[in-house]
Amino acid sequence: MSPFQILNLPNGQSLDNRIAKAAMEENLADREQAPSGELFRLYQAWAEGGAGLLLTGNVMIDRRAMTGPGGVVLEDERHLQQFRQWASIGRSGGAHFWVQLNHPGRQTMANLGQQALAPSAVALDLGKFSKMFAEPKPMSESDIEEVIQRFANSAALAEKAGFTGVQIHAAHGYLLSQFLSPLTNRRTDRWGGSLENRARLLLSVIEAVRQAVSPQFCVAVKLNSADFQRGGFDTDDARQVIEWLNQYPIDLLELSGGSYEAPAMQGEARDGRTLAREAYFLDMAGELASVARMPVMVTGGIRRLAVVEQVLDSGIAMAGIATALTLEPHLVKHWREGLERNPQLPPIRWKRKALASLANMAVVRFQIDRLSRGRQPQPRVSALWALIRDQLYLGRRARQYRQAMGV
Repeated sequence: MSPFQILNLPNGQSLDNRIAKAAMEENLADREQAPSGELFRLYQAWAEGGAGLLLTGNVMIDRRAMTGPGGVVLEDERHLQQFRQWASIGRSGGAHFWVQLNHPGRQTMANLGQQALAPSAVALDLGKFSKMFAEPKPMSESDIEEVIQRFANSAALAEKAGFTGVQIHAAHGYLLSQFLSPLTNRRTDRWGGSLENRARLLLSVIEAVRQAVSPQFCVAVKLNSADFQRGGFDTDDARQVIEWLNQYPIDLLELSGGSYEAPAMQGEARDGRTLAREAYFLDMAGELASVARMPVMVTGGIRRLAVVEQVLDSGIAMAGIATALTLEPHLVKHWREGLERNPQLPPIRWKRKALASLANMAVVRFQIDRLSRGRQPQPRVSALWALIRDQLYLGRRARQYRQAMGV
């Protein structure tokens, strides 16, 4: 199938083609956690790049619960005009522009000084790096209800700002994903135990979000095909959750995998086994897509047009591209023009997998930072230098955040 065919969504909206700029955490908010000039420049580059859909990086539903210190927060109308500008820029090339809504749960950095909330008091296990994350506190019933309402409120604000949809992040070990996994959800109330109970929060969020926005506003979900951890959320669980999702008005389901503990979304499994370097969730996604009634998108390592075509020929409706678009923001446009491009970063083969994961994220953010300043990417940057630079930057942003929050 041609990637340049229109994709019609269940709610009547359509995407100009079947390639999406997938979400990547930018950490480029201004000091008030609002969209910045750097974000505007970054998304101007991507808006001109030819993808049919742009997804933001994490946009937080609660400024007390951040995945990173430079993250954008959408919890009220105080910066709505900046969000309107961001939405206008993202849509300027004709693409749909959706906000990825998220809550970190236990994946909250300790240096932010906030209490991490989670389904259960199960701390991250990252060896020597575990202390980087706050000790989680089990959520009360009122905490859970507040999270549901915050997702709905942020979705309504995104629509008011001019975005065309939202994506509910229920993958990569963040809060909704934590509720789905028996490793992190050890509750014995209606939010834990059976898979049906563990999926209750995700389904409640979807229902609340759908009720808060208009029918023509797109609502998507990002779900792990598996956590890649023994005893965790697996493909059989994902299949059952998708069958439940079929009962809801969802416009796109993105399948990914992994978490901070098992960063499979970067091409590594928990045991260090290297996954297929491109479209490394494709086999699982193809199997799960046969269950889904909504269009399915797969993201993970895609950087060549031939692989995009392979993804679409397998029955997947859309291919999500992330890192490759930090190296060549106009990649989709070039493909449409018949130019062959295969942008990639050198692999990081450090023995300490947790450190290699941090370095990988740092190298990607280095490219994002360059684009946000109007500069050209630098794929051959030293991973060690990028990691040191990234940690210094995040440390400075964490201090600014604590000062702003009074902690």
